[in-house]
Amino acid sequence: MKVNGAVATLGGRASLGDVIELDGKVLVLKPAGARPRVLLYHKPDGEMVTRSDPEGRPTVFQRLPPLSGGKWVAVGRLDINTAGLLLLTDSGELANRLMHPRYEVEREYAVRVLGALRPEEREQLVSGIQLEDGSARFDRLEPSGAAEGANRWYRVVLREGRNREVRRLFEAIGRKVSRLLRVRYGPVELPRDLRPGRWVELDEKSVAAIVKVAKSG
Repeated sequence: MKVNGAVATLGGRASLGDVIELDGKVLVLKPAGARPRVLLYHKPDGEMVTRSDPEGRPTVFQRLPPLSGGKWVAVGRLDINTAGLLLLTDSGELANRLMHPRYEVEREYAVRVLGALRPEEREQLVSGIQLEDGSARFDRLEPSGAAEGANRWYRVVLREGRNREVRRLFEAIGRKVSRLLRVRYGPVELPRDLRPGRWVELDEKSVAAIVKVAKSG
């Protein structure tokens, strides 16, 4: 480790204005209690939530602004065929809290399926279905929007982030999801005017709200 170009010694000190290098990489110190940065990204279909893909498919990180001395951490994942709200932060601790089941942060999705759900199907989805990795259910399930031909839209809310959980719940009752869009994560909603592939940085009030959720467990 080096501080201002000189090899650091045991007991040495560094301040916010110093240039600190570790293994050739510059580290950025933040003041104690500094508020994390959070981006809201509108993920389009076809992008991977990974830093690199062996098949060369586009990733969400290719569109994000550079972050000096750190890296953006995705709060959960959306699969390649799921679009919508994706939060990214420079705080690994915040990301872990928002993803951890203990904090039960709500995720809301808009789901399109073929045909209207029958009453007994809706009851199954909210009362619980046994999946291969345990029981799962939606906290809320409501019709949403006008019909698109034979297709119907629903809004669903759950408090977990298991792999493909929304799709698997519908598949368990014999329904295939043809479109899936995350529209809310905790207190943060996907802006209607934010086009796919674009991002915005959350303001201080929005960051404070999501930090509060992450500390409420």
